[in-house]
Amino acid sequence: MKSGKGLRGAGVALAALMVLAGCGAQGGAGSRTAGSATKSASRSSATKSARSSSQSSSHQQQAASASSQAQPATVRLTFMGDDTLGTDPAFNAATSLPTVWANNGKAPTYFFQNVASYFKADDLTIANLETTFTTSNTQANKGGGVVFHFKGDPELVSALTSSSIEAVTVANNHIYDYGQQGFKDTIATLQGAKVGYFGEGYQYTKTVNGVKLGFLGYQGWTATDKDLAKIRSDIAGMKKAGCQLVIPYFHWGIEREPRPYATQTTLAHAAIDAGAAMVIGSHPHVIQSMELYKGKLIAYSMSNFCFGGNSNPGDKRSFLLQTNLTVQGDDVKAAQFRVIPTRISSTDSYNDYKPTPYTGSAATAVLRYMNELSPTFSGRISSRFTPIAQ
Repeated sequence: MKSGKGLRGAGVALAALMVLAGCGAQGGAGSRTAGSATKSASRSSATKSARSSSQSSSHQQQAASASSQAQPATVRLTFMGDDTLGTDPAFNAATSLPTVWANNGKAPTYFFQNVASYFKADDLTIANLETTFTTSNTQANKGGGVVFHFKGDPELVSALTSSSIEAVTVANNHIYDYGQQGFKDTIATLQGAKVGYFGEGYQYTKTVNGVKLGFLGYQGWTATDKDLAKIRSDIAGMKKAGCQLVIPYFHWGIEREPRPYATQTTLAHAAIDAGAAMVIGSHPHVIQSMELYKGKLIAYSMSNFCFGGNSNPGDKRSFLLQTNLTVQGDDVKAAQFRVIPTRISSTDSYNDYKPTPYTGSAATAVLRYMNELSPTFSGRISSRFTPIAQ
């Protein structure tokens, strides 16, 4: 984010973590396999009941099962941007995220209390985990200039689990802020909390309402032929394994720039061309354009969300992206989306790390801004569900 490209700055870094039925914990950095409870939504009661995800021993059997799916099934997904559940030790401790959390009794529900209702009423909620969960004090050497080292108390993982955030991408330029030890600690913390994760060598799959979903995470700083081939191969592999929807989440772009540059569009278009259902992105710390490409949605930057990286950023605009995808076999029969304009704080005066939806004219202004940035959607970005493609 605010520092350079991290320890793996060049190229595209992928993460792969498979959810296996009945496993009690997720695999560590060596195993690249994991288990996870699934989430299904009952929207009438706004609660979720667990469903177990399954992985057939035969990829061919999985694909055949998906293709023979008798009835269409709809999956509601929610995406958000940068969740930095921690701080840089050099920051002013009095206004830091950990101090604010402590001042509120370390309540697990504190941070997401104003948006958790959206997460609890969907089928799967995905975030970018822009920090490490570690007690290590050994910071990685990130070179000269202004750099940041983010870490949070491992107890902060409860903010995710208490608010129904089921999975995170760890493909970003802060996941190695405390070296390999910080990374291993973070993965172990997510495993222990049964939070799914992807990026940096892991993939994540989950079956929801009978639909098998696959998630990939990349640091997208370059778009070389090798990078593009990797993306194509990864998506093809997940499809072969029976995933009906494959969604990559990229960490990319130029900070504070509201529009993507060529590397981002090249990577995003390549992913869609390879069969991705949509593309999500983060890193610039601001909202970037959304694009309609070949009937698929690309959100280039989700902006900050629960962001411990700055106690009072000048631009506090963010949003939640929700999609309803109706799937039968390998075909998406219908696709809707909506945007919930959100400020990263409940107040505009400072950052209290409590994302809060805008209302009234403020919400309208954010939607107007997003439509101005996103001409391919022809003014259709709305807080009401609307078809992705016209």
